[in-house]
Amino acid sequence: MTMDGAGFRRGILVPSVAAAMALAILVALGVWQLERKTWKEALVANLTARLAAPPVALPSSGEWPRLAAGDDEFLRVTVTAQFLNDKEGLVYTGGSTLRDDTGGPGYWVFTPARLADGSLVMVNRGFVPDGRQNPATRLQGEIAGPVAMVGVLRWPEAPGLFTPAGDAARNIWFARDSTAIAAAKGIGAAPFYIELESPEPPGGLPHAGRLKPSIPNNHFQYALTWFGLAAVLVGVYAARLFGNWRRREGEAAEGLTNSGAQ
Repeated sequence: MTMDGAGFRRGILVPSVAAAMALAILVALGVWQLERKTWKEALVANLTARLAAPPVALPSSGEWPRLAAGDDEFLRVTVTAQFLNDKEGLVYTGGSTLRDDTGGPGYWVFTPARLADGSLVMVNRGFVPDGRQNPATRLQGEIAGPVAMVGVLRWPEAPGLFTPAGDAARNIWFARDSTAIAAAKGIGAAPFYIELESPEPPGGLPHAGRLKPSIPNNHFQYALTWFGLAAVLVGVYAARLFGNWRRREGEAAEGLTNSGAQ
């Protein structure tokens, strides 16, 4: 049984439309990944510049309402304050893309610090490994007097959809939400927190450290994957069309032969 021209065209219309739509999606995904690559490179460049800038004095508490994450996050600051060690909170972590000096599971130690004007700011003093979260295991690091610090302004981390809720009774949180920790401790603090760079406390815990951008940027490889799939689709579909054409030509030739034999 042979397929006439109209039947042949109908037979390739639906798969052609489907292939064209799939090709458009694959190409769009590849282009999107290239755009993401450009965005990520700009983000890393901006972050690197901010973290390399010399620190400035922490803005006064009267200026805090005017600070915003988009403009002031990762601003390096200096400040002298006194830790309220009895009100520290722990944030569970498996590591950080901005700290290459922490490994394995552990905790960020968030401690309120009182400034000279009486205002409070939460300070992420740094990392303690699992098993050292109890302050009794690192008493040397419980500094009593005023501390001159260098750190970076950060804004509270919003918990994700699957982030466990904080457990104030156990003093453990799972997002760096300084506002929630301060509220659980019954204090009012700055709308941001300070990620401590220095000094390192006696005994070395909590372990403070300089932030370094190490954000993965695999978008070019992802783009190549999508464009590669698009090329494969074109090749497979071209082979299918060619096979159909060869089969149609063979059927036509067979029909002519049969007609001549009759």
